[in-house]
Amino acid sequence: MKLGDRLKRLRLQRGLTQEELADRCELSKGFISQVERDLTSPSIESLSDMLECLGSNLKNFFADEKEQAVVFTPNDMFEKVDEELLKGSILWLVPNAQKNSMEPILVSMNPGGKTQVMPGHEGEEFGYVLKGTVILKIGEKNYKLSQGSSFSVHPVAEHYLENTGKRLAQVLWVSTPPIF
Repeated sequence: MKLGDRLKRLRLQRGLTQEELADRCELSKGFISQVERDLTSPSIESLSDMLECLGSNLKNFFADEKEQAVVFTPNDMFEKVDEELLKGSILWLVPNAQKNSMEPILVSMNPGGKTQVMPGHEGEEFGYVLKGTVILKIGEKNYKLSQGSSFSVHPVAEHYLENTGKRLAQVLWVSTPPIF
């Protein structure tokens, strides 16, 4: 088994340089480089130390990697119907998206419906109005969006969507990090 590529991917996912990893696990940068290029094999103790510094362990590192799903059908998606506040539904388009960097949903709101009020947070949100007209409320500001309009925000204040129109509104909404 080639350890180097897997270790390098894990290190890069954590945003560490070879030197930073070496400092954290008290090894040399050259040794880390040789391990990542499969020019040398670490001892179990060194590998365990490296994995601990990368937020993993031997069991998880050697577990069989499951292939990530790429395509999702309506049968894979989860829908939550909310007749009170939303007067519509939220469809989670990617199963278990909360473990990913972004989370896409499809919001369907009947007239008078609105999403829950989301507190300000770090990250970004993007939305695209597929049908109808909605109001995007961010703090004290209101933005009217109609079919074909989009929004992109760094939501530092409370925010939500509201359907003030007379027909169904649908918005594709993507948040990073996941918040829904």
